[in-house]
Amino acid sequence: MSWLSPDSTFMQGLSKVVDTITINAMLAVCSLPVVTIGAALAAAHDASRRLAESEGHVVRNYCTAFRSNCAKACILWIPFAIGAAALIYGWVAVRTPLLLAPVIGLTLLWLIGFEWVFAMQARFENPVGTTLRNAFIIGFAHIGWTVLLMAIDAAALALLSACFVYAPQALFPLAVLGYGSLIGVHTPILEHVFAPYVHPDGHRESGS
Repeated sequence: MSWLSPDSTFMQGLSKVVDTITINAMLAVCSLPVVTIGAALAAAHDASRRLAESEGHVVRNYCTAFRSNCAKACILWIPFAIGAAALIYGWVAVRTPLLLAPVIGLTLLWLIGFEWVFAMQARFENPVGTTLRNAFIIGFAHIGWTVLLMAIDAAALALLSACFVYAPQALFPLAVLGYGSLIGVHTPILEHVFAPYVHPDGHRESGS
C-alpha cells in the first residue's frame, strides 16, 4: 500500500493532525467573546472524543456540540472565570507567607474542577449544579488521573516557556496545535474514567 493512499497509516495520522488543528482553531475563534470560553471548551472535548472514535466530520461535530452545550457551559464558565481572576490577583498581591497557603489551596481546587467540568458537560446531560458538583467529586475520587492531567498541562506550559526563551521559531507550530491538542491528549484519560458512567450505546447520560 502506498504511503500516500488515504488508507495508509501515514495519511490517517496526518488527517488526525489536521483535524486536531481544526479543533484548536475553532476553540480559539469561539473563545474570542470570552463569555463563550466554556462552550468552546465543551465543544472541543466533544469533537476530540468523536475524532478519536472516527465519528462524523470534525467541523460539524464541533458546531453541533457548541450549540448543544452553549447555555450550560457558559454558566459553568462564570465561576471559573471569576475564580481565575481572583487567583491571579491573589498571586500578584499576596506578599504574606501566611496567606500564601490559602491561595495555593484554592488554586489547586480551581485546577481540579477545571480539568473535569467542561469534559463532563460535553459527556453527560445534567443540570449545571450537578455537573459542577460531579466535576469535583470525580476530580478527587480519581485524584491520580487528575494529577496526570495537570502534569500534562504543566509540561506543555513548560515547553511553551522554554520555546519562548530558547526557540522562538517553535512558537508558531505550538500555537497552531494549541490547547486543542492537549484536549486530544486528555481524551483517552477522560474516557477511561467516564467509562463506568456512560451508557453502553455511547449516548450522553445523566450522572449521579
